[in-house]
Amino acid sequence: MGLLSKVARSTADAIVPPLCLNCRKPLGSHDALCAACWRQLRFIRAPLCDRLGIPLPFDPSPYASGGPIVSAGALANPPDWDRARAVAQFGPVIRDMIHAFKYSDRHDARTLFGRWLADTGAGMLCDADLLIPVPLHRWRLISRKFNQAVLLTQEVSGLTGVPADPFVLQRVKATPTQVGLTEAERRHNLSGAFKVAPAARARIAGRNLVLIDDVVTTGSTAGACARVLKRAGAARVDVLALALVTDDSRIGR
Repeated sequence: MGLLSKVARSTADAIVPPLCLNCRKPLGSHDALCAACWRQLRFIRAPLCDRLGIPLPFDPSPYASGGPIVSAGALANPPDWDRARAVAQFGPVIRDMIHAFKYSDRHDARTLFGRWLADTGAGMLCDADLLIPVPLHRWRLISRKFNQAVLLTQEVSGLTGVPADPFVLQRVKATPTQVGLTEAERRHNLSGAFKVAPAARARIAGRNLVLIDDVVTTGSTAGACARVLKRAGAARVDVLALALVTDDSRIGR
């Protein structure tokens, strides 16, 4: 780093001191978490289910045939998407960061979110043709003023070079909030909620798509999106999110 760059960085740090993106504790660098907040994150790493992206309690690879590892849940109830990956299990720190991003218009964690997503989804992003954010209905978009999934998608696209298209998928039905609903209620709530824009069908036919969202709770939203994308001709639909609600994280909600 040259002298001018160092001076500029020092001046910027004096004006806007680096703080923990969660608890706001002073730090030595920007776009980071303090040690205490970092320790509370439950990053999802292998071994995990290739289809659902959930962490597995033990590594079954020594007993597997060499193919993808699939959980009993995915075998019993296969998802509509092909693969899912999430940065971390849903918990206090990641929850608070996402809520600050979505509901308090705090975008200071965008850069870190983008790095996390690009790293977590590297295996599916390497041969992806297009990134697609989960859309908001226009009335919710007007109310919130931005779609957090679009911002996350832009970050990942900038880091990986995979093009993004926020206009492929449309939310055409204004549904009540999903919070507090059972999985069956969520699926019913989302029936007919999404469609592929007619002009976009040619852009996704035979392509590998990565659907990006902030949180996967029951998978109902991601599943509804994947179904309409595949019906429109997509060859593969993978799901990439910041947080995944697992059985363990439900206990602490």
